[in-house]
Amino acid sequence: MYISQMYIHPVKSFGGIAVEQFEVDCFGPRWDRRWMVVDPQGKFITQRQCVEMAAIDVEFMEGRVVLTGAEGSTVAFSPEDFEGGEWIEAQVWRDQVPARLGPQWLEQWLTHELGRPCNLVFMPEQIQRKVDPNYAKRDETVSFADGFPLLLTSQASLDFLNSKMSIAITQSRFRPNLVVEEAQPWQEDNWKRIRVGAMEFEVVKPCSRCVIPTIDPSSLKKQPEVFNTLKQYRSQGGEVFFGQNLIPIIPPGHNPKAAIGEIHCSDKLVVLE
Repeated sequence: MYISQMYIHPVKSFGGIAVEQFEVDCFGPRWDRRWMVVDPQGKFITQRQCVEMAAIDVEFMEGRVVLTGAEGSTVAFSPEDFEGGEWIEAQVWRDQVPARLGPQWLEQWLTHELGRPCNLVFMPEQIQRKVDPNYAKRDETVSFADGFPLLLTSQASLDFLNSKMSIAITQSRFRPNLVVEEAQPWQEDNWKRIRVGAMEFEVVKPCSRCVIPTIDPSSLKKQPEVFNTLKQYRSQGGEVFFGQNLIPIIPPGHNPKAAIGEIHCSDKLVVLE
């Protein structure tokens, strides 16, 4: 088995960027979900409330994140643009997280593109949002991701899902960081500890899915068949699952400001437990 696709999502719930490698730091993949859209009260906004977010493309250019709206308008920013921003308490699920508020020009662009008052917040390096203690192993931290530093999915599992539907969808609907090739469908359910390249990860829990994978990013319309089919095969305890949440295993004595390791496309995946 090996890693065939890799993605980072700099802004939570916006488009992902396919990459050939990334460093993993104390937040997860470097720059993954370090920015988040919030309403005027600081509460996070995702495609669950605002499907227009699915139409925003994201790329990196010369060290800056570039957003492109549905009609071609663009805006670019970097962490430096948030250095003088107001500190606010941003809400992501049950967590209240200190974050830097974006500049007014960014607020204006986002408000226009998404059709509602909103702005971006950034999570600086000194912030420590803890992983759910029910699953954390060593007091790990996470970015603005839903709850865990990395998400892994399987191409075989997606192929199985597509074989049961009248439509075919891509991995991007599930917003993974890592896609594994040459596994058996749902084989990832049985993994507890894996090695990818030179890094090791705890496989802590399956990922509970919401409405987002049903949204067609080209039409912004929901395709209920996706969730209904998942429910037939992947339902447990009132939730529907696809993919596995990972926590990187941090070596003893590691400097928290340094990268934990690096992963490359084509790296082998070895199941340790």
